[in-house]
Order: sequence, then C-alpha cells, then structure tokens
Amino acid sequence: MKIICVGRNYIAHVHELQNEAPSEPVIFLKPDTALLNPEQGFFIPEFSTEIHYEVELLLKIKKVGKYIDRKFAHKYYDFIGLGIDFTARDLQQQLKEKKLPWEKAKAFDGSALVGSFVNKTEFDNLKNINFSLLKNDVVVQEGNSAHMIWDFDELIEFISQYFTLKTGDIIFTGTPAGVGKIAEGDILKGFIGNREIFQIKVK
Repeated sequence: MKIICVGRNYIAHVHELQNEAPSEPVIFLKPDTALLNPEQGFFIPEFSTEIHYEVELLLKIKKVGKYIDRKFAHKYYDFIGLGIDFTARDLQQQLKEKKLPWEKAKAFDGSALVGSFVNKTEFDNLKNINFSLLKNDVVVQEGNSAHMIWDFDELIEFISQYFTLKTGDIIFTGTPAGVGKIAEGDILKGFIGNREIFQIKVK
C-alpha cells in the first residue's frame, strides 16, 4: 500500500502559502510508516516546532491500473474518505529554501491520518462534497470538492502515468485554505458534510 499526496490543488491554499499556481498536479509520496492509528493520537515529533494540519478528501483505490484514461477513472475507486496530511512547516520551509525534497517534512512516521470511508454512491455529486476540520470544536478549515483545480478522475489519470495504482492505495487529493499549527492537547475532528469521519488528540 502506498500513500500518494497531491499538493496545491486548491487555489486559495496556493495563495495562502504564497506559492505559484501549478501547471500540473504536484505529487509526493508517504511511506506506509506514515499511516497513523487515530486511537493512538498524534505525537508532535521532536524535530519540529510548527506542525500544521491539512485536511483532505481521500480516494481508496480498488484495483490495479496504469495509464488510466480519465473516462474510466471512476471505475478505480468506490470509497471516499477524509484525512490529515500533517506537515512540519518549519522544516518544509527550510527544505524549500535549499531546493531540497520535502519528505522529511511530509512523510515522517505518523504524518498521514486516515479516517473512515464513505461509499461514493452516498453522494449526489462527487464534484460537490463539503468537508471540514474542527480544532477544539472551532471550524478551522472548510472545503468543497468543487474548488479543486484537478478533480478526482483527472488526478487518477495524471498519477497513473507515473505510478501503477494498486488495490488499497490511498490518494490524498489536496487541502483547502486554513491550514494552521497544532499544539499538545488539541482535539481535531474531521467531517464530510455532517458526518464525523475522524477524531484525534494531539499529544
């Protein structure tokens, strides 16, 4: 199982971090050791003083595919979930300034929270999915799949040009504006619509 992440897929988030709008999806990977068990909580790593939350819609791949045409992409996933791409923002900034890869800031152990999944048949329109993140019961991020620069099927088409998608792979589809810092004791709750998908404590 691999975790494939998409960066800069919401224009408001691109502007928020003062990045340039990309001409194609920005892709990076997380290893399976990045997968976090929500019941254990998220432990702030010792190498960062600025861990940020980034809530994202997730796709769970259901069969093997390579060079997938966009018109067939919907056949490769049945479930949509919600998760957090935890990011060591201070470390990421240092790496970006040196033009080095982001992995230490994005792919460290426990950096990928994956909540529960919902069958896509439960949504009236996959291009109109509301989702949100609450920190200590205050809404800090709100997004809608309609605001994605590249939608689910476009992402699958693009990613599968470079990586064979396999059963169980998870795609993080990008985060909306509103990312921010976490602190010990914070409670993070993620929602798709009104349905709670995950809850986790920062330790």
